[in-house]
Amino acid sequence: MNAVIVGVLLMLTLSLMRVNVIVAMTVSAMIAGLCAGLDLSTTLNSFNDGLSGGAEIALSYAMLGGFAVAISKSGLTQILAQRLLKTVEGSRDSHTHLLSLLIMTIILCCAIASQNLVPVHIAFIPILIPPLLVILNKLALDRRAVACILTFGLATSYMVLPYGFGGIYLYSILHKNLADNGLSIVNTDVPTAMIIPAIGMLVGLFIALLVTYRKKRTYNFVVHDDNTTLKEIDNPKKVIIIGSIAVVCSLLAQNISGSMILGGLVGVMMFSVFGIVKWEQSSDVFSRGVAMMAMIGFIMISAQGFAAVMKSTGDVASLVSACAEFIGDNKPLAAAMILIVGLLITMGIGSSFSTVPIIATLFVPLCLEVGFSAMATAALVGTAGALGDAGSPASDSTLGPTSGLNADGQHDHIWDSVVPTFIHFNIPLVIFGWIAAMVL
Repeated sequence: MNAVIVGVLLMLTLSLMRVNVIVAMTVSAMIAGLCAGLDLSTTLNSFNDGLSGGAEIALSYAMLGGFAVAISKSGLTQILAQRLLKTVEGSRDSHTHLLSLLIMTIILCCAIASQNLVPVHIAFIPILIPPLLVILNKLALDRRAVACILTFGLATSYMVLPYGFGGIYLYSILHKNLADNGLSIVNTDVPTAMIIPAIGMLVGLFIALLVTYRKKRTYNFVVHDDNTTLKEIDNPKKVIIIGSIAVVCSLLAQNISGSMILGGLVGVMMFSVFGIVKWEQSSDVFSRGVAMMAMIGFIMISAQGFAAVMKSTGDVASLVSACAEFIGDNKPLAAAMILIVGLLITMGIGSSFSTVPIIATLFVPLCLEVGFSAMATAALVGTAGALGDAGSPASDSTLGPTSGLNADGQHDHIWDSVVPTFIHFNIPLVIFGWIAAMVL
């Protein structure tokens, strides 16, 4: 049996059984390697070689975690939470629906901004969300709906908006790999090709909010972390001004250098320069940032090791070859098979940014052979890559929401983040990605 299918299905099964994601990926990688005929030593070497590829990602998240802790210490998120809490406590029951809508809109805007406007990625979640849990509890909002909102904002925005991380994904990764593998397409056409799949994400979000998780859900009022306790902030106007300056400087540093590490560092330094975070507290800020993002960083490192083993097996190419023999010149079947195979590959790797270089090498020649247009090919490869972010246990787009919503221990990563986002985003992505391939 194909080692890639074995590895991915085993990883997903173990995760659904509540086995730690890092353990699940490590065990699945070992078994997949052995199934492919690799000996244990070769499999371990491939896994270890892959781990080094995740070091920069982990350090970037740790630095962004430090920036997020500095924002927390400044009180910016506390100010927002306090104002929202006063509004909630002073409102009538008839207004709670509007307040819920307002809070969900704010969370969605922050998620989109974290990708395209202020590219701190998921580092804002464990800082913004924990202070809001008290408010979410009072409104009895289902946190699975909030997880869907966050994942939608984190994933959909970079699929169609070519700014910040969107510019990296659409131009530097997706277009580059399409062109490198023989597809002739203008880079500005790539975002257009992704509009229909993005509409699928929007449909999934509406279903999650208006149907699946529309009912209220009760949570206990338990405080497990200092971030969930609302405190009075001295001189809030100064905090807002300096916080805004720090965010802008961090954004400029990251955009100019292309480094999340430098962006996070500049943000922390600005808080220190203006006295919001004391110089002697800088070490504590970074230590807390590393601790906050450590689990996400280790999972992403493990995902790189898992991906390296999948490549070493050689079964990714054989899986695509088998599909090519099966589909022949049947375009509808070809589109469906490409998306399903892409789903299997990207669910295991968990990152669209890491997956596109792999699947573009395999799928672009297949699409050209079958006769898909350049726009349809871009939509298929881009959608196949995004599938990994939308509902994988190893994706930062699901790990991030869990890191904030589980601050009081009442939100399970697999059943409250991964399963809801897989159902409401991966399934529509496959459907609308197929539609895009047929009409473009």
